[in-house]
Amino acid sequence: MAVVLTSSFENILRLISVLVIFVFVLFLTYITTRWIANYQKEHSFNRNLEVVETLKITPNKYIQIVRAGEEYLVIAIGKDEVQLLTRLTKEQLAEVPVPVNTMGVSADSFKDVLESIKKRLPKK
Repeated sequence: MAVVLTSSFENILRLISVLVIFVFVLFLTYITTRWIANYQKEHSFNRNLEVVETLKITPNKYIQIVRAGEEYLVIAIGKDEVQLLTRLTKEQLAEVPVPVNTMGVSADSFKDVLESIKKRLPKK
């Protein structure tokens, strides 16, 4: 009878030790991922280039608005090519309407969408 109790106690200790090791490995993975992300962010920082907006046309084709210095470029990106479509000024970019989703809400932020849903709900 004592052998059975010792065996189950050892099994519980093994399970706890495996769980602790698993949590430790997860923590190390999290720390490593955060470090790599920060390292890449610091080394890929560009002051003169910025992707303003991206529109996916098909799985391998996109249209992007890219800020290059003070100029805005509209480019088409395919699987193996990048093509300039047009150039925009800052004033022309401001005239581009904000996209509206199927609910009739501008796609600005989750908070705006949540507020519009709350307004549509019946009041108690």
